[in-house]
Amino acid sequence: MSKSALITGITGQDGSYLAELLLEKGYVVYGLVQRSANYQFENIEHILQDIHVLTGDLGDSSSIMRAVKESRPDEVYNLAAQSFVKASWDIPELTGDVAGVGVTRVLEAIRILAPEARFYQASSSEMFGKVLEVPQKETTPFYPRSPYGVSKVYGHYATVNYRESFNLFACSGILFNHESPRRGREFVTRKIANGVARIKAGLDQKLYMGNTDAKRDWGFAGDYVRAMWLMLQQETPQDFVVGTGETHSVQEYLELAFGHVGLRWQDYVEQDERFLRPAEVDELIADPSRAKKALGWEPSISFPELVSMMVESELQIIQKHTS
Repeated sequence: MSKSALITGITGQDGSYLAELLLEKGYVVYGLVQRSANYQFENIEHILQDIHVLTGDLGDSSSIMRAVKESRPDEVYNLAAQSFVKASWDIPELTGDVAGVGVTRVLEAIRILAPEARFYQASSSEMFGKVLEVPQKETTPFYPRSPYGVSKVYGHYATVNYRESFNLFACSGILFNHESPRRGREFVTRKIANGVARIKAGLDQKLYMGNTDAKRDWGFAGDYVRAMWLMLQQETPQDFVVGTGETHSVQEYLELAFGHVGLRWQDYVEQDERFLRPAEVDELIADPSRAKKALGWEPSISFPELVSMMVESELQIIQKHTS
């Protein structure tokens, strides 16, 4: 009999890649989607016939209960969040309610209606924030530097708490930055890829950036959803850091992205204070050795390959719209 999985945030980057992976493995896939007039299904359009879409919101307990009841899940992946870090200063309460308290709502629904289900929580490297050790591993203390990071710490410890209090199979993946052509347009990697493609096509002259010195551990989202699935196949629930173990600056990303189309980034990039964060996270780098050993997980796409993939995707989108 096929396993059933419920994915919150299925229309997002991670949700769409995870849905593809689970469909390949023969799962019946349910996805929780916000009811919004202009909601974008572009990431899952190609699999809409193969999945079951349920309407709900992490801010609404009754809709989560209904989704768990209807999907009768063997596995639940909580990927929904207000996940844009910069916006979390503009909407701190909403961010906390969705990315923090929302996790508790999902866990409560599982505890009451599906206590045998295995639960995955999308934790974040932003929880490390102002890092207290380099690289960051499972035991590194948290020091979040944004309302988003703070709310993710809440969700992370709620998961630990339900695991220890109610014996649920509940675990968190502390995922470092992972990108793809499906990344939201507000994120820096997609913004750069799109800006480069527009400049190459003669549609823009400049790309305005915030802090180009910030360093991140960047990987491919398609690789990271494999780690999520692997965590729920283990004998016991454990939390894992997932990343590449390499760090690259935003400037390096700019160099590779502009280089992909034969341009020098210095000729087109200008700093704009509007894009600076109130409190910056300077450097994040994972120590994924535990995930590699226990899960047998390895990333398959390198940083330069990722940058090229994202720029190429944007070039094709522009070509389609202008031809």
